[in-house]
Amino acid sequence: MALPTYDQLMLPLMKLLSEQKQGMKLSDAARVLSERSGLSSEELSLRLSSGTKTVFYDRVGWAKTYLVKAGLISQPKRGFCELSEIGRRLDLSKLTSITIEYLMQYESFSNYKLGISKENQKIQYKVDKEISHIHKLEETRTPDEIITETTELLKSNLKSDLLQMVKDKSPAFFERLVVDLLVAMGYGGSHQDAAQAIGKTNDGGIDGVISEDRLGLDKIYIQAKRWENTVGRPDIQQFKGALADQVAKKGVFITTSNFSKEAIESAKKSGIVLIDGDKLTSLMIEFGLGVQVERSFHIYKIDQDRFDEDNY
Repeated sequence: MALPTYDQLMLPLMKLLSEQKQGMKLSDAARVLSERSGLSSEELSLRLSSGTKTVFYDRVGWAKTYLVKAGLISQPKRGFCELSEIGRRLDLSKLTSITIEYLMQYESFSNYKLGISKENQKIQYKVDKEISHIHKLEETRTPDEIITETTELLKSNLKSDLLQMVKDKSPAFFERLVVDLLVAMGYGGSHQDAAQAIGKTNDGGIDGVISEDRLGLDKIYIQAKRWENTVGRPDIQQFKGALADQVAKKGVFITTSNFSKEAIESAKKSGIVLIDGDKLTSLMIEFGLGVQVERSFHIYKIDQDRFDEDNY
């Protein structure tokens, strides 16, 4: 018996969660689904080439990810999943399968697949309505193109999960996260100096002041907000006023949400740097904050110089 694909596992996962009064761990869900699958122990023990997890568990994980993106499953806490209100309203008995085409009817999922969500507007993916079309599309792409697009997809998923984890934490945690990020980027002098700077002033719209370099020759004023709502022009204007009171030249406004068009235009006129949720998670990944390398690949090519006879 062949291992089920991730899309073939979406309906069984939904049905399993519908049987639960409360959410369950993804690992427990994968175990129950494996017991119900009728697969042999040898098939269930097949692992990814990286060796980090079994193929079956990995596919259950991707099934969960896509159902979360569609809003059919929610994640009340780390490692747990349960049917959302939308998911509970579905009559699962009338469904024979859940496919990518089926999930495209949900705006949150179609935005995710098309790469036009507010948290990730810069990445766009070509999405076909049927899995068979996706396979045909892959046949027309070069291996380099497939690797690049797959890498971007994995990064997009990571950024989405990373941002949600940040939003779930307290404002105090977010302030410490900002400190860690700025220090990792080379600002703030020592970590102790940076930690003392953020969250201490609360002076007219300024959350902290941090050194631009280790010598403290210039200062950067920080506004750090763990918000859900869009940051508007009035918020930027307030920050600009606070900077003017301090005769400050440089300011950074960091938020877990996003900025309105008017806010962006206002910030440009005054030299304020804006970091929204998408940029924040990109920087966290770039500087290795809150993430770790699961595996890495090396792609080799011929060293032409090594075969140049004139070199011998």
